[in-house]
Amino acid sequence: MKLYHHPLSGHAHRARLFLSLIGMPHELVEVDLKAGAHKQPDFLAMNPFGQVPVLADGDVFISDSNAILVYLAKKAGATEWLPEDAKGAADVQRWLSVAAGEIAYGPAAARLVTVFGAKFNREEVIGRAHTILGRIESHLKGREWLVDNGPTIADVAIYSYVARAPEGNVDLSAYPSVNALLARVEQLPGFVAFAKTPAGLAA
Repeated sequence: MKLYHHPLSGHAHRARLFLSLIGMPHELVEVDLKAGAHKQPDFLAMNPFGQVPVLADGDVFISDSNAILVYLAKKAGATEWLPEDAKGAADVQRWLSVAAGEIAYGPAAARLVTVFGAKFNREEVIGRAHTILGRIESHLKGREWLVDNGPTIADVAIYSYVARAPEGNVDLSAYPSVNALLARVEQLPGFVAFAKTPAGLAA
């Protein structure tokens, strides 16, 4: 397998993190986003949306980070990470949708403003971030993981952008249960850290 990624992409990090957590052998291929490599014909042949990450498994190409998590869990038969029962699968899917929705338009968008100069309304996206963080905090009361009693791809999906929310001026200090979840993910065997944002980018 090859994972086409960029080290500062939280979407790419969640895919890389899960590959490592399940011990799936893979090669990392860094895509030069600044040079526009993700818009070149060879990359667009793998993902017409021109986005990282892309997982190449032989002649199968999977794009979208959450789809990659599902593919890898199914490929590895890792039912502890993606339950087979209807309720468990639905509970995980709910949080994958949150990762693609409220997380993307809240903490991730706030980070895009400071790290990449995205033209979002800073106050609006920070407000969205605190709304979803508050909901996650409430959900985690009395539980250690988002779904059931162990880690799933739901926890992997929300980790990267929530962990780096402070880079977008989103203060995590009011969310002890969220911080505890982040720490639990970081203690999992095979955890790989999200690359540090170079000084001067996050401001």
